Amino acid sequence: MEPQIIWSPWRSEYIKSFTKPHRERICLFCTLPKKEDKEGYIIYRGKRAYVVLNAFPYNSGHLMIVPYRHVSSLEYLDDDELFELVKLVKKSIAVLKEALKPDGINVGVNIGRAAGAGIEFHVHIHVVPRWAGDANFMPIIGNAKSLPVTLDETYRLLRTFWYKNKGL
Repeated sequence: MEPQIIWSPWRSEYIKSFTKPHRERICLFCTLPKKEDKEGYIIYRGKRAYVVLNAFPYNSGHLMIVPYRHVSSLEYLDDDELFELVKLVKKSIAVLKEALKPDGINVGVNIGRAAGAGIEFHVHIHVVPRWAGDANFMPIIGNAKSLPVTLDETYRLLRTFWYKNKGL
């Protein structure tokens, strides 16, 4: 069976940027905080890091915790930055559990291209809600991922739950 092609022309400039030397590339994670929250799907802005919806998610509700400072790996962050990242991971998990009721959650950091980092020069933490059976036949046989909720709807829901429970 031929893989299904889903056109994403808006990714063209991002993909082309990988042919440029690192110093000439525009970093998505450095430019996102300059956008309005809704435009950039920013759920929360902290002092040292922010929480954003992944625009190309593994699952609905896929969040990323991103330090403002442009560094390629966790060991280059100071203790205050690391502490805020971990606190935001904790809150993200709580919000995802309350808002989306997943069966499980993956938390991960890909450091370097060989480890799967799509944006390898700006470290970030993935928080991905999972449901039993979410890896169905579509990505395995159909070579396509089916997401049941739009980014806009997910953004509104998670943003509401994020600010609803300020105790975390």
